[in-house]
This record gives sequence, C-alpha cells and structure tokens, in this order.
Amino acid sequence: MTEPLKGIRVLDLTNVLAGPYCCYQLALMGAEVIKVERPGTGDLARVLGADPTRNAAGMGVSYLAQNAGKKSVTLDLKSEQGKTLLKSLVRSADVLVENFRPGVMARLGLGYDVLRKENTSLIYCAISGFGQDGPRKDDPAYDQIVQGVSGVMSITGAEDTAPYRVGYPLADTIGGLTAAFAITTALNATPRGAFLDISMTEAVLSTMGWVVSNHLIAGQTATPMGNENMTSAPSGTFQTADNPINIAANRDEQWEALVRHLDREDLLERPEFATRKNRKANRHVLRATLEDTLMCRPSAEWVQELNALGVPAGPVLSVPEALGDPQVQTRGLVGTVTLDKSELKLAGSPVVLNGARPMPQTAPPILGADNDTIWAELGLSPSDIDRLKEERVI
Repeated sequence: MTEPLKGIRVLDLTNVLAGPYCCYQLALMGAEVIKVERPGTGDLARVLGADPTRNAAGMGVSYLAQNAGKKSVTLDLKSEQGKTLLKSLVRSADVLVENFRPGVMARLGLGYDVLRKENTSLIYCAISGFGQDGPRKDDPAYDQIVQGVSGVMSITGAEDTAPYRVGYPLADTIGGLTAAFAITTALNATPRGAFLDISMTEAVLSTMGWVVSNHLIAGQTATPMGNENMTSAPSGTFQTADNPINIAANRDEQWEALVRHLDREDLLERPEFATRKNRKANRHVLRATLEDTLMCRPSAEWVQELNALGVPAGPVLSVPEALGDPQVQTRGLVGTVTLDKSELKLAGSPVVLNGARPMPQTAPPILGADNDTIWAELGLSPSDIDRLKEERVI
C-alpha cells in the first residue's frame, strides 16, 4: 500500500518547485518519475540553496528537497532529435508534467495536441502561475508574484505591517499539491487521457475558503489581523514568561475555563468581554489583559494545563524545534537516503497509508544519471547514445 502508483510512468519536465514538488509526491507513492532536464545545466534548483559546495556540484539543497526517488535524463527539446526522443518517451508514459509558460511547449511543437497523437491515454498536466489563458497568462509565475496576485499578502501580517509574504513558497507548494491531486484523479478516469490546466493562483484562492466566502457571500473584505483569529477571541498568539503560545478559546465554555484557570473570573463580569462579539471587538485589550497573567509562568506549563482543561493551546516552534518535536519524531516524517556515501535527511509523504508512510528510497539523481538506461530502453545503441551526448542532444 505504500506504492499505490507503482507501474505508472511520469515524465517530469518541470523546474524549481511547483512541478518538481508535484512529481515528488507521485514518486513517493510509487510512480516511476523520469526527470527530463536540459543538457549541461538541468533544473535551476540544482544551483540553489544554502550550501555553496552542493550548488557548485549541481546538487543544491533546493533541488534535493523534492527530487528524491526520481530518475534523470537530459534532452534538448529545441533539437529535432530531441523532440523525436521525447515523443518516444511519451509513448511509454502515463503522465507528463510541465511548468513552462503557457504556449512554450506548443511553440516547440510538443504541445498536448501533438503528444496525444503519440499516446491517446496521456495525462498532460500544465502548471502555470495563472492558467493557460486569460490576460495574465504570460506573466512570470514566481511564488511571491502569485502570493501578491492571489490576495494572500493582503491578509498576512498585522495592520501596520501588511502586505506580508508567507515565509515559505506557499503558492508553489499548493500548486504542486493541486497538480498531484488532479493527476491521481485523472489516472482513475476511464478512458484515460486528459489535459490538466493548473493555475497556482487559483489553487491558492481555493484554499482561502472562509476569506473568499466572506467576500462572495457576506460582502466582507478580509483585513490583516496579525496573529489574531478573525472568527473569535481570545484566539491567537500570547506571550508567556519565556516563549509565545497559541490559545484558541473559541467557545464560551473554553473562554470561561481559561479565565478561571488564570484566576481572572472578574473578566466574566466586564461588559466588553461578556459576549463573543464583544470579545472580538475588544480583542487587543483582552489579549494584553490575559498576558499580564500568562507572562508569570513558562509556556510549557500553560500549554499542558490549558489542554488538560479543554482549552486548545500549543507552542510556537521554530522549524528545527518542529522537526525535533516528539510528535513529528514519533510519526517518522523524516527519513534518510544515501547520497555520496553519506546520509541525506528528507521529508517523506505527508500521507500515512494503512499505518505506513511512503518514504524516498533513492537519493535525488545527478544530472543525466539515467541517460544510458532510459535511452537504451527506447532502442538506442551505446554508439547512438555517445553520439547524442557529443552533439548535446542528451
């Protein structure tokens, strides 16, 4: 059950993050993912990341993060021989994923209409910033650009700091997950064969459920609220004696349990806090009032005690702390593969299947690592492969 996509061949023509992340999820589920890269340079992410030595070797940390379990071939899609070889690969594939700007594959003579003649069952997934049509279709699809266009930045941060970018490539990741979901859905269709148009902007907007619905249905425009929960109070981030914690006392009984535990029953009698609506209207005064008590003791004690009372609470952790948290460690999100005779730690699938988490089994490939094997499968002789390498077709 940890390889439900075993036997599925995916051609990964993508770069950097949204597409590679999509294909990484498919590889984790057992698909054979062949990364088709430009000769000599490959995926741009190969030279990106915090380790200059790895960047220089074409194995940058940004590349390593979402390319384990894949194979790599090189191919010049601008050459006629390269186009012929891609068509041969397509005939053996179930899925092709690309994240070029709309129209690039068509201009190369390798668009969906052409490739489906080679394989009528092909699932062709095109990931772009804004979709394959519309006035923005040719705009660059960088994560930060999409975060701005999607409205995410307008509601991130506080009133005096917004607009703020979410601190990781949110749009790329959500776009990649959406594409992986669409591909697995299309794999279950009968007959197979589809063109999937994935817009990173639309993928992000679709995850902004309450924010979008409050506007569409209730006519309310969301505003940046920092660490406060727009639907309730006290619900947000609070300072303690050492570290901040999150508290979500969204229900009246949770609010009452909270103030009683803080020995602040007097707050129950104050009219500005008497109802949920009043607490929301006076949230900042309420937070400061509660912090007067919360700052007397450390975060770990408050989290344990409040959760025991049925008042949802949790620590605010750094990334290293989150990865080292006993909950994450116990469930085994991070696994290891061997790269250059050393262990490389990577995050596995976010999905646990029947008690087992799909994990990468092989390290991310060096550029063109599988040229000899894959091209030989298509009938090329060793001399053909050597000639194509010399001509930089592969």
